[in-house]
Amino acid sequence: MTFNTATIPTVVTIKFEQLARQTAGGITRISGFLRARHFIAIIDALDLEANPRAARVGRVTNAIIESIQTTPKEFPFKTKGVLLGATEFDVLDRGRVKAVFTEPGKEGILDGGHNTMAIGIHILRAAGVPDAKVRKAKDWASFRALWLDEAEAVKTLRGEPSAFGQSESTEDGELAFLIPVELIVPSDPDDLAIVDAFQSSILEICAARNNNAELVVAGKSNQAGFYEDLKQLLPPKISARIEWKTGEGQPVKVSDLIAMSWIPLSLLEPMPTDEGVRPVVAPIPQNLYRNKGESLIKFDDLMRLEAVTFQADGKFELRNQRVRSALKVAAKMPEVFDLIEELFPDAYNKADGKYGRIGAVKKMNQSKSPKTSNFEGRPIPVASPDGFLYPVIYGVRELMIQTADGNIEWRVEPLSFVREHLVEIAEAYKAVVSALDWDPVRVGKAPLAYQVVATAYQAALANSGK
Repeated sequence: MTFNTATIPTVVTIKFEQLARQTAGGITRISGFLRARHFIAIIDALDLEANPRAARVGRVTNAIIESIQTTPKEFPFKTKGVLLGATEFDVLDRGRVKAVFTEPGKEGILDGGHNTMAIGIHILRAAGVPDAKVRKAKDWASFRALWLDEAEAVKTLRGEPSAFGQSESTEDGELAFLIPVELIVPSDPDDLAIVDAFQSSILEICAARNNNAELVVAGKSNQAGFYEDLKQLLPPKISARIEWKTGEGQPVKVSDLIAMSWIPLSLLEPMPTDEGVRPVVAPIPQNLYRNKGESLIKFDDLMRLEAVTFQADGKFELRNQRVRSALKVAAKMPEVFDLIEELFPDAYNKADGKYGRIGAVKKMNQSKSPKTSNFEGRPIPVASPDGFLYPVIYGVRELMIQTADGNIEWRVEPLSFVREHLVEIAEAYKAVVSALDWDPVRVGKAPLAYQVVATAYQAALANSGK
């Protein structure tokens, strides 16, 4: 195979045990177990740039480390392991696969960042790195720095000679435990069409894998008390319709609310964080539509920071006034969402569009059953695909401001502004909708849609003298 030389690739030889290979469509999955000793090469070579969740030391990593220490033989059955993605690869002999990672933003560790960090911390301790040093590795960046600093100590655990001429085989030792690892690759790396399709889908696969934790994270966040302030700030009628705890049966998913909450939270500058911990990065606009699981995970990460909450009687309570101000603004977002959902079809028509003729809209409204708004559940004339609504809803961010004291506030009263200016916003937005073939999924995922709508809100603000 001829490898891409446009960028300097990272090449890793992965030594699988009990290798299995499966293909569906244009994607092949190569899976098996790796001895912890052989996993060292993965940590050496790969970062978490392709993983949407930043790993940091906490309850998750501590639980993984405890599992490795207390039940190493059962560990591969207690964890979902690590998912890797690469476009270029060669299957070698003896269960070995040479994977070539050329685009760190897409390829590399797609899922399992916390597993990788926990295993790495365990390896550092096994290599004799003092615990005082290991405890300073609180997030992925500081862990990577320590890993590089202690490369000589880790060498002995690979069975490689150290600077002192020592070597050690750990096949039956402390790093004999197995780690489940999957590598996804294009089914035919020499077929350009298959490779292009694989590269287009790899981000979606990454998002979906991380989204699998959505229900677990939501349940843990609710149990920890991270939703309590939103429960109190929301209008009681809306709060009562949200399924704060999985299985309660309320009609509105908590992930919808948390996605809306990230709109004002994304304005916090700087984002609050703990000393030595990388700040949580707000989800990109289109991910509020296509990957609500990421919103839940990042919200949980934010609320677990000591700079944001403190623990009392087993629950976390909010202490950060700036975050509280953003949540207060967020509590208005369900009403804004429902108003846009109600008015957008008519605004689109008044902007010389034909909303009812759009295929996706027509399909949603075939049934004669009553159409209701998402959060309040009140009657609306026309149901709309979320992909059309989210860019318009995210644009409301332009109606918010961070004040001199760091708090988030409304620049204008949002409901009145939407009623007055939605037609002119729809007029600018309509061109993007038509350019993307009136496909709500493409529109909801398109950065251009969010950019055009934001500009339209800014123009409306300027025209109104606000």
